Amino acid sequence: MSLADLTTAHPFDAITEADLRQAGSVKWTRFPDTIGTFIAEMDFGVAPAISDAVSDALRAGFTGYLPQPTARALQQAVADWYAAKHGWAVPADDVRLVADVIAAYEFAITTYTEPGAAVIVPTPAYMPFLDVPLRHGRRVIEVPSLEVDGRWTMDLDAVAAAFADGGELLVLCNPHNPLGTVATRDELLALAETVSDAGGRVFADEIHAPLVYAPARHIPYASVSDAAAEHTLTATSASKAWNLAGFKCAQLILSNDETRAAWDADGGWAGHGTATVGVIAQLAAYTSGAEWLAEVTEYLDGSRALLAELVAEHLPGVRVTVPEGTYIALLDFRGTSLWAELGADADLGTWFRENAKVSMTDGALCGQAAIGCTRFVFATPRPIIREAVLRIAEALTR
Repeated sequence: MSLADLTTAHPFDAITEADLRQAGSVKWTRFPDTIGTFIAEMDFGVAPAISDAVSDALRAGFTGYLPQPTARALQQAVADWYAAKHGWAVPADDVRLVADVIAAYEFAITTYTEPGAAVIVPTPAYMPFLDVPLRHGRRVIEVPSLEVDGRWTMDLDAVAAAFADGGELLVLCNPHNPLGTVATRDELLALAETVSDAGGRVFADEIHAPLVYAPARHIPYASVSDAAAEHTLTATSASKAWNLAGFKCAQLILSNDETRAAWDADGGWAGHGTATVGVIAQLAAYTSGAEWLAEVTEYLDGSRALLAELVAEHLPGVRVTVPEGTYIALLDFRGTSLWAELGADADLGTWFRENAKVSMTDGALCGQAAIGCTRFVFATPRPIIREAVLRIAEALTR
């Protein structure tokens, strides 16, 4: 797809910076004079089916604690979605509701690791994956990803070494944030063998699974083999694909007796904080939001191509990882004169916020492997993407 193919106006293109600031999300108000690309949420509103479901609930006064029939309806909807979209037959009883994926991550840490053990985090990584284990008395082993023919993958030899060094739990983010890699079946099978040989466990974050671009295809890690199912806890949510990050609802998928027993022993406390309105919204997403999601995914597919072409045209020396899934890209500034001048201790997030008026996540927050990079969320109208790249280009030129 070329820039010429993206000239036809789309309704999303009419959304302005002023509109987004008026809406008031943290993405557009924390640094109010900048373009916000630092938080993984979309700027396209929500599906009409979700708006209708939430509005109907409010009109009906359905604002109390979560009733079991509604919870069970979402459990079944998630099971149906995974069966239809990913070919994984999950019993609805094995879907449990939690407030967010970080709550799921904490449950995995306390279930699968002992105090003082290590959590293995392939990097670059979603920032809390590096921070949360420390809050639970665990250490973190970073495993830098490998780039092969322009595509980033996990270093399995380094993963095996990390397990040997005291690692007990591996974080698998698939589709990957921020690299955008969507793992193939062969890659997942090879990982499952490595983890099984080490006697390790896996926390599989699949929150971006609905946002994958052809020809890539999301394959749930726990579905690839019995061994993978036995050592995995899977987390997912409609929050990224349907823009519901503030609605406090996600799902755990249990695929082995160890995690079922841990959930029961915990009395389901890990699910505390799941919001009734979040369950209502996600139920509408999974059951009635497919058409809206298809439109958004098509738009994002064009936007990732646009971003790559704009970087190639206006940002010499900058490399961009074009994602196979997600709406997050990594911009690599290590080939620029700016990086040569600033050095490895520079905070590129702050530099571009101050000098380009574009707010991005500094790569160092994603692990040592991303030092010299920034994380750029392109789930925003294409005119804003273009303006952001032009501001970055002007700052680099100055």
